[in-house]
Amino acid sequence: MAQSGQVADAVSQVTGRPVELVEITTYGDTSREHLAQIGGTGVFVTALRDALVRGEVDFAVHSLKDLPTAQPDDLALAAVPKREDPRDVLVARDGLRFTDLPEGARVGTGSPRRMAQLNAYARSHGMSIETVPIRGNVDTRIGYVRNGELDAVVLAAAGLNRIGRIDEVTDFLPADMVLPAPGQGALAIECRAGNTAEDAALVAALSELDDPHTRGAVTAERSLLAALEAGCSAPVGALADLLGDGQIVKEMRLRGVVGTTDGSTLVQLSTTGPVPETYDQAMALGRELAAEMLAKGAAGLMGERAH
Repeated sequence: MAQSGQVADAVSQVTGRPVELVEITTYGDTSREHLAQIGGTGVFVTALRDALVRGEVDFAVHSLKDLPTAQPDDLALAAVPKREDPRDVLVARDGLRFTDLPEGARVGTGSPRRMAQLNAYARSHGMSIETVPIRGNVDTRIGYVRNGELDAVVLAAAGLNRIGRIDEVTDFLPADMVLPAPGQGALAIECRAGNTAEDAALVAALSELDDPHTRGAVTAERSLLAALEAGCSAPVGALADLLGDGQIVKEMRLRGVVGTTDGSTLVQLSTTGPVPETYDQAMALGRELAAEMLAKGAAGLMGERAH
């Protein structure tokens, strides 16, 4: 709701028209099962897309990392606004940083991707932690730390930023330690891709909120995810960032990781290429890195294929 409200304000500014928020509860919001069990991909999205197709809402705001990689023909990804901080963060008791956690510390996260990388980092640095699967909103998750049930939880920086609670973070986890989910920190604004003049006008208006650099980066990340044939519950991390000297952006670097949730095996690779100028170039960057990762054994690390 917080992120949708911010988009609504931005849309009002570019269109001069009021925007009404329509709250839709999704299966992902109500199910108490672990994300990996309920299929992960699409569980936060389907109800919103159904409302769009039925004409109950004009556009929908998603966390991009929740979107399945295949885009339906009848819907348009009209805008990917400028990305927030893509990193994962730690909220721990007593202000602890990750490397200061005690032996056997219990760290909560609902994400196999985070578990795989945190466990791998702990193994390689002589740490002993226990990753505990959790669900729930920010209050619920941080509550586990406050009531002493867990020593720490891992969350996305972007979500805490958007609800004004970033000051509760005790450690920002660098991408070298934990690569974020593909598209993490970015929003997706989706609307009908219909043939009516009204639909076309809305796509054009919403596209003013699009940030080309963010769109290029998340397209490469999601292309990697799609080429690995992994849903959003698979332990895949990816981050594309722009490299340059000073103000001149010269290249895009794409990093990818996939691993077993216990952290015993990790395939982590990166590639660098020219900044993509087209959708196809961004897609190609992701596919190339995925092919390298598969050649290094990534396919065997993702459990069941998600189709």
